[in-house]
Amino acid sequence: MMSEPGTILALLGASGHGKVVADAALCSGWREVVFFDDAWPAVVMNGPWPVAGNTAALLACLREFDGVAVSIGNAAVRCLKQSELADAGAKLATIIHPRACVSQFARICEGSVVMAGAVVNADASIGKACIINTGATVDHDCRLADGAHISPGAHLAGNVTVGVNSWVGIGATVRQGICIGDGAMVGAGAVVVKPVADRATVVGNPAAPLAKK
Repeated sequence: MMSEPGTILALLGASGHGKVVADAALCSGWREVVFFDDAWPAVVMNGPWPVAGNTAALLACLREFDGVAVSIGNAAVRCLKQSELADAGAKLATIIHPRACVSQFARICEGSVVMAGAVVNADASIGKACIINTGATVDHDCRLADGAHISPGAHLAGNVTVGVNSWVGIGATVRQGICIGDGAMVGAGAVVVKPVADRATVVGNPAAPLAKK
């Protein structure tokens, strides 16, 4: 389900990734962005945006915002924080940059972000708190579980499955029909032609499990 932009958006996570999410939100119609981060009060600005408090402060003033999203790169933390906000009744926002191409037949769940230049094709299903990063492509019938992160310039061919909290690195390519398990990591530039097990890390062309030292 895609949410419509409102007026004031709260973002939890004042990081570089947060800056990109904030920019995408403003481009897509949000008027104002306010950050919250657990590093506050040591951190009071994130680029041009103010950091108003920590998670507790955000939970105390949720009604002041038309929407809330978690802009934290770490998948496990991102999902945990989103669940905490949802339990508190936050209006979770889905942010789609206007220069992304998202099929009308794709499904994108709450709290996910789709960055500039990304493509999400027909019958793709994107779970909660996912990141489809700059220039990434998710082709037809792909299934991304909650917390999945498809990095800039990574490409998923049709009917790929990506598990909970898994990460596909920058510039990686995944062949059609491949299943990537939960908590898995695909290295930058990897070419995945075989299934990836839960919590495995694969690298190279063709991608293979990272050798343990």
